[in-house]
Amino acid sequence: MLQPNGGLLALISTPVWANLVDMRSSSSWNPGSWKTRSAAQQPDWPDAFALERSLKVLSGLPPLVFAGEARSLSASIAEVAAGRAFLLQAGDCAESFNDFTADSIRDKLRVILQMAAILTYGAGVPVVKVGRIAGQFAKPRSAPTEIVDGQEIPSFRGHLVNDDAPTLEARLPDPTRLLDAYNQSASTLNLLRAFAKGGFADLSQVHTWNREFVAQSPGGQRYETLASEIERALRFMRACGVDLAASALREVDFWTSHEALILGFEEAMTRRDSLTGDWYDTSAHLLWVGERTRDIDGAHLEFLSGISNPVAAKIGPTASPAEVVELCDKLDPDRVPGRLVLIARMGAGKVAGRLPALIDSVRSAGHPVAWTCDPMHGNTFVGSGGRKTRHLDHIMGEIGEFFDACRREGTWPGGVHIELTGDDVTECLGGTEEVFEDQLELRYTTTCDPRLNGGQSLDLAFQVAELLRR
Repeated sequence: MLQPNGGLLALISTPVWANLVDMRSSSSWNPGSWKTRSAAQQPDWPDAFALERSLKVLSGLPPLVFAGEARSLSASIAEVAAGRAFLLQAGDCAESFNDFTADSIRDKLRVILQMAAILTYGAGVPVVKVGRIAGQFAKPRSAPTEIVDGQEIPSFRGHLVNDDAPTLEARLPDPTRLLDAYNQSASTLNLLRAFAKGGFADLSQVHTWNREFVAQSPGGQRYETLASEIERALRFMRACGVDLAASALREVDFWTSHEALILGFEEAMTRRDSLTGDWYDTSAHLLWVGERTRDIDGAHLEFLSGISNPVAAKIGPTASPAEVVELCDKLDPDRVPGRLVLIARMGAGKVAGRLPALIDSVRSAGHPVAWTCDPMHGNTFVGSGGRKTRHLDHIMGEIGEFFDACRREGTWPGGVHIELTGDDVTECLGGTEEVFEDQLELRYTTTCDPRLNGGQSLDLAFQVAELLRR
């Protein structure tokens, strides 16, 4: 939870979530234990001494988030797992060093707040808001190199590692970027805390969250109608004597997350909590492991198994029930509600045949996980013009299949994991204000994968709210 004072109170207050805290961090685990395992998707750093210097500096810097905040998020995710809340995890595919402004941070938060308002008001469930922000700087790649203009160069791995410019010099991994990523994350968190607790997220400002280009879209106009309904409800509450100055209406809890990919960086950001003695990765509130790095004996699961943050794992269409149960046993052996989120990313048309068996096996093993859906990564394709893209119809198709599968299995469809931006981009196809394939080149600005724009994000939120009401 983003505190306006940086969360320092979490370090000195009573651990009210003590019942959710376990002692996973045994004496056999330490933040560097992952080095004894095979680590996929790690950069080939050309200068080991420069890397060591950067990691040493990083390990001495203040934490970005605090243990008490992570415990609060665990409590909220436990509500998701119990079917009493919905998890909205959303943000950039890969944050950029080149697009770092107060406006861009505000606009990402703005569209997430709009989506949360639609889901809460339309479906009547609390929404746990987690951003892919303030640390989502690294991306796994299908190959370590690529051919550009006849020259083989390293693949772009996110601005945490190298630059996206297609030259050999730009693509060399640079460990000073680890410190740049820390500094940008710190600045982003400061601004997010100010927005979340300083008035921007006040529900009475619900109309002001609609950006001009979104407001002109059919989804934006539908949102304006909903905002007017919320405004009337607030006036009614005020007339009934309800105190609208309460923090629940004026502030939001907003947490951060990213894929724990570059393990040296995550190790350097791991600290022992002075209240509980447990280890926490202080680079984000929630960390996840991807489909390419969830090897049960690999370094990434070894690292995540020892930190006490809530953690998540992406589950693709090839995962077997036995593999997923083994993963749960590794990451949550004590079966603690709020500890583990499983993010299904199957692809449209594949969910019904694969997800039910996974849900049944995890439930039978007694793991109280929160199930959510990433409908983005299984639905990426290359358009006729050579651009990677996604179609909103396919994205919504997978979400609908996810809801159906969960309900058939008697499990709460706990959330969605979305790549989006607050900018007026043309990267994904479809939407009520439809983006066509010949329009992709107009505003295609992502450094990696295609993102929903603001209007498409609202379209998705309205459709998900309808699914939740059924």
